[in-house]
Amino acid sequence: MYKLIAIDLDGTLLNSYGEVSEATRKALIEAKNRGTEIVLASGRPISSTESIAIELGTDNYLISGNGAAVYDIKKQEIIYDRFLTKEQVLNIAKLCEQNSFFYNVYTEDEVIASSLSYNILFYHKENVKKIEEKRTHINVVQNIAEYIEKSGKEKFLKITVCDESKFIFNSIMKRLKEIEGIDVLEVAYMSKKKIKFGTEDIDIQYYYTEITNKNVNKWNAIQFLLDKLNIKKEEVIAIGDNVNDQEMIIEAGLGIAMGNSNPKTKEVADEIVSDNNSEGVLEAIKKYVLK
Repeated sequence: MYKLIAIDLDGTLLNSYGEVSEATRKALIEAKNRGTEIVLASGRPISSTESIAIELGTDNYLISGNGAAVYDIKKQEIIYDRFLTKEQVLNIAKLCEQNSFFYNVYTEDEVIASSLSYNILFYHKENVKKIEEKRTHINVVQNIAEYIEKSGKEKFLKITVCDESKFIFNSIMKRLKEIEGIDVLEVAYMSKKKIKFGTEDIDIQYYYTEITNKNVNKWNAIQFLLDKLNIKKEEVIAIGDNVNDQEMIIEAGLGIAMGNSNPKTKEVADEIVSDNNSEGVLEAIKKYVLK
């Protein structure tokens, strides 16, 4: 029996519009009722991931910031963290601003950005469909570095850097890799998401990378939970689609890649299911948990 399922959100549990089907939600509840721990493992802030977890009824633990924090939803407290320091964030912010790179900073409860672009635009459109307490809190400020210096904030999950140009993005990656004490996510393809304007679908496409503290990944956060809950890695299913899901897909007893995953993620998976717009997560739960 699999005792824990770790599920990525964007590109995995959520479809291209940021939604979860009713059939998938019911399957998650049934798996939970049978004694399987369901853990959302996302790059989103804690508050955004928590609102989805509560809505789905998977409300014990969550993993946020690509493994930078584990949050106990019932106790409303962080029980594991590997945050970026303010000094690290300001150094990266300085580099981005000097080179006119678009970036945003994730804290426990908000995303700090200078405009509604790229990933921030997707969150903004997703928020329109949600009530206030379930929205991803987006804080648009004129100068991110200045805001962080004055805000008193000390806990930072990650930084996302985006650009539409492959040439400019490669330049961003080269400069970021020269900074010590951080991990820079290697993403060699464009993020592709959809938002609706009336009856029209609008594509949001961009190259991006995510920056965390050294040795932050989803599997290390899952391992913390396994030790706490006395669960063996062989009793874990991990489902994801992206480069930041690869460690947990490799290390879990059963690693599952979505049909929309990039080729490298598919290569390390034990199983490949349908894409995120075709109920891939539901397919996996039915086959390996509810059978």
